[in-house]
Amino acid sequence: MKLVVGLAGASGSIYAARFLRALSELEGETYITASPAALRIFSEEYETKVETTEDILSFVETKWKPQTKHKFHVRNFFDIGSDIASGSNTWDGMVVIPCSMKTVASMSQGLTENLIERAADVSLKERRRLIVVPRETPYNRIHLKNLLNLDEAGAIILPASPGFYQMPKTLDDLGDFIAGRILGLLGVNQTLFPKWLG
Repeated sequence: MKLVVGLAGASGSIYAARFLRALSELEGETYITASPAALRIFSEEYETKVETTEDILSFVETKWKPQTKHKFHVRNFFDIGSDIASGSNTWDGMVVIPCSMKTVASMSQGLTENLIERAADVSLKERRRLIVVPRETPYNRIHLKNLLNLDEAGAIILPASPGFYQMPKTLDDLGDFIAGRILGLLGVNQTLFPKWLG
């Protein structure tokens, strides 16, 4: 599995952190980039200091010590000339987690001012799976229209709205629910939470 992951500047760092932890234990590779706003919010929400995308990966490894099988390639958020800015390179899917409404708006209008937006644009134009995890509440009409535009362009909208039928005991359980749903959409048989059996 080869993925692109973008962390945009929305609340919900737990979703990104738990998804990266889950990815760490899977075979494959991921090209990852984080916006400056994502770095700031991650620092605030985890009460730690991260200044780079590498710092986030180090935090995840230190906090949960996953059995790392995955290879992460960090890319500069401002480098729109990066390898993942071109459709001549291939990947199986892209995940923007968490996704800010600014990034939703840009992606929905085809604006590509940074690497997350450009890689998302490439994913859509090349008909690759793009999973967008917005974290905002409530939504206004502009948000909803932009999300609908993305859906119509081929993206999958997976709101950061965890279910509770798995009887979560911790906040990490809620993050794992979203991570598991993303993995399922990517074709991975996830074991982060039990499937609903009726």
